[in-house]
Amino acid sequence: MVDFPAPTFDEIRRAAERIAPYATRTPVLRSRSLNAHAGADIHFKCENFQRIGAFKFRGACNAVFALDDADAARGVATHSSGNHAAALALAAQLRGIPAQVVMPEDTVRVKVESVRRLGAQVEFCEPTNAARVASLAALVARTGAVEVHPYAHPQVIAGQGTASLELIDEIGRIDALVAPISGGGLLAGNALAARALCPTVEIFGAEPEGADDALRSFACGQLQGNARVDTICDGLRADLGARNFAILRACGAQILGVPDCETLAAMRLIFERLKIVVEPSAAITLAAVLRHPRHFAGKRVGLVLSGGNVDLDRMFREFAR
Repeated sequence: MVDFPAPTFDEIRRAAERIAPYATRTPVLRSRSLNAHAGADIHFKCENFQRIGAFKFRGACNAVFALDDADAARGVATHSSGNHAAALALAAQLRGIPAQVVMPEDTVRVKVESVRRLGAQVEFCEPTNAARVASLAALVARTGAVEVHPYAHPQVIAGQGTASLELIDEIGRIDALVAPISGGGLLAGNALAARALCPTVEIFGAEPEGADDALRSFACGQLQGNARVDTICDGLRADLGARNFAILRACGAQILGVPDCETLAAMRLIFERLKIVVEPSAAITLAAVLRHPRHFAGKRVGLVLSGGNVDLDRMFREFAR
């Protein structure tokens, strides 16, 4: 993939203007009981209420509508375990262009169905990052479609950063920002936006212990990969991208590891206290705050609930266990 500079704050602002006719301005929720439980003033940016049920629509919409007419006519393609796939499918549908998606064969059923319902063609591959990359490269070569990478595309990163623009516009200053980390597009875009608006804000990525490449990468200062992934957070299984690693290191980000059992407990707390549906990949942010309280005690915290696309049958089984 071609290298590119990190998106500027002006590009994030332009992304907000570009997606405004299509994206939802999602609510910010608070809970007195969760604040007391965490010892912090938490503001939940609810991207589970975004179109397709996840923040991914921001970046995909920005990337699709930033294309000139000639490139748009070629259609778009990506690889994704679900949310970015659905987001790109919807953005392409809104612009009236074709979309094609490579998905791992173990992708959650509800997410595959969502992508197909939105009109995209789906091809399956083995559930490894190498297989996803190779399958997408072959698809792009065969069809001539424009690749819209799920977390490394500059317009995708800029689009994701619009969530923090909205959050800080609504509630004002924050001391810390917490978002899930996988490929890093969400955290990188929001780190750039939050740092521009609140220069002293601390940036934290919440990561499953069963997919801890970001934690290891930050510990040693060199990008690491996952030889094996074992986590219920199906949206957080991709390896951290090199460009986002560089952006996040420049922003002084810290990575907080979380075991799946604590993510599920946080998911239940969100169900019970906020009365909303979130997926494990979103609940991990609250789990990170509860597991690492020394970073957040007494602080004003912006917390991104990244999505709400849940396989309910699977979640009920997990809760029963």
